[in-house]
Amino acid sequence: MDNHGDAQLLGPAEIRRLADKLGVTPTKKLGQNFVHDPNTVRRIVAAADITADDHVVEIGPGLGSLTLALMETAGRVTAVEIDKRLAAELPATAEWRAPGLADKLTIVGQDALKVGPEDVDKPTALVANLPYNVSVPVLLHFLEIFPSITRVLVMVQAEVADRLAADPGSKVYGVPSVKASFYGDVRRAGSIGKHVFWPAPNIDSGLVRIDRHPDPRWDMAARTEIFPLIDAAFAQRRKTLRAALGGHYGSPAAAEEALRAAGIDPQLRGERLSVEDFVHLSGNEVRA
Repeated sequence: MDNHGDAQLLGPAEIRRLADKLGVTPTKKLGQNFVHDPNTVRRIVAAADITADDHVVEIGPGLGSLTLALMETAGRVTAVEIDKRLAAELPATAEWRAPGLADKLTIVGQDALKVGPEDVDKPTALVANLPYNVSVPVLLHFLEIFPSITRVLVMVQAEVADRLAADPGSKVYGVPSVKASFYGDVRRAGSIGKHVFWPAPNIDSGLVRIDRHPDPRWDMAARTEIFPLIDAAFAQRRKTLRAALGGHYGSPAAAEEALRAAGIDPQLRGERLSVEDFVHLSGNEVRA
């Protein structure tokens, strides 16, 4: 099979035709905005450096705009779709627009937050236009349960993209920034305007790329000790770490002792700490 076979990507007319056929009205509840611009989906696939060696997992494929572009390039594509009507139509769309590539596609019809390792066979990349309302929880869930994912390229709300890629000390640096950087190097990979979607959202979108640490500098299993610290440090952003972590350690004095032992000033706020600082604070080792 030609891994670079042709797929006829979906434009505005095809998107409307599919939506009408299925009786689909995009809903805010599911965070649905369908991409109708072929150049945008090809740009996303290129930004993810997808090759024929990749098994890509896509979350929320919707009507299949990005799915078809992924099928052109990847070896395999698994699409996770919670909406039963959309999930049922995807194989037909693949046959209609990319008949030579349709056997590359597997559909998993369930809630992305409930997907487990048994549902998707060792994906190497996550590429998705993530539903706005669950983008960060879904992203972190997939990074946690699929260590085989080495690259992530997701489209999210611009402000979420800024938060994910923020550095310590930035106003928008917070829980998503630290947790994403626990798994890999995070960066903004571009901006996407409103006009490529139907319906057009009120806000711009951003692309975020994550490259998983090939040789992690800390124990991934320590996540269960590190993530509660991150949550506590940012629960009340204006508080010093001594105060914010008082509940976690049992008292502000105990928090201060732990912070000093990790070489961290108790008077700092959570936004000053890097992921390495949180690893140290949890009592885990950061390797060079």
